[in-house]
Amino acid sequence: MARARGANAIMAAAFETTYGVPPTSGFRKLPFVSSNLGEEQGLIASDLLGYGREPLPPTRDVVNNDGDVVVPIDLRNFGNWLKLFMGAPSSTDATGVRTHVFTSGAVALPSMTVEVGLPEVPSYGQNFGVRGNTMRVQMQRSGLLTATLGLIAQGENKLGASAAGTLAEAGVERFSPFQGAITRGGQPLGSVVSADFTYSNNLDKVEVIRGDGRIEDADPGMVMMSGNVTVRFANTVLLDQATAGTPVELTFGWVTDATRSLVFTAHAVYLPRAKTPVTGPNGVQATFTWQAAKDMTLGKTVTATLINNVAAY
Repeated sequence: MARARGANAIMAAAFETTYGVPPTSGFRKLPFVSSNLGEEQGLIASDLLGYGREPLPPTRDVVNNDGDVVVPIDLRNFGNWLKLFMGAPSSTDATGVRTHVFTSGAVALPSMTVEVGLPEVPSYGQNFGVRGNTMRVQMQRSGLLTATLGLIAQGENKLGASAAGTLAEAGVERFSPFQGAITRGGQPLGSVVSADFTYSNNLDKVEVIRGDGRIEDADPGMVMMSGNVTVRFANTVLLDQATAGTPVELTFGWVTDATRSLVFTAHAVYLPRAKTPVTGPNGVQATFTWQAAKDMTLGKTVTATLINNVAAY
């Protein structure tokens, strides 16, 4: 008997023209680290009396399909996820070097169908009506660079064969953590030990009454961008900014060269006043839990700029 193996799992994704309707073509093979997308339906214990101490059968609850997908932050494929979370980019071409600018605040966001296949069984979970809720990224000195994507789907079809057809595929070229850089007001921010940020669309499930128990959609709410920066306490630059209460632009990015990079820009970041605890003989560190807001001049909170050789997303 064939048994499913994660090593042979395949993820294929395509953007939907109509929410919740799987497309018949346009699927791309996307690299991933892990996925727990898939429908689940709980049971509600019976509350009926009058039949003794033995319980009566439970009742099925509503259907949910929420889950995290962990993906590599790479040069070409990650742009598909940025489009899911922020909408189609504004793209320009300079002799084959493409600059894709994704911005927050789009009124309408696209949806995807994401098929996770286990060919040995075979079993293919076709998750449709997938929208991007949260994107969490950890920056550190070493390791593997990934993003944890919190997704909300409308439902799932269990298939015995793939419905994705012939898959388009882009080469995987991962960014490395050591290529990361953080700037404050356009200048490198020194002595950063670690950082993380979360981008959220604050999706609101439209939980209506319908025969299949699924949601009707997931509507975007207020954009949120927040995170933490842990620094070795070598100067009072960030403390002074926190005390003053004035916003500043922070960027988080990875640059291979002039033609290959990804940079997230939070345009108006506010810092809280942070402690500088002394916990031992080693260096003193301070952690700033920041929040970003709309820049009143630019009219947006976040911009993600991806430079590569992909024609369009």
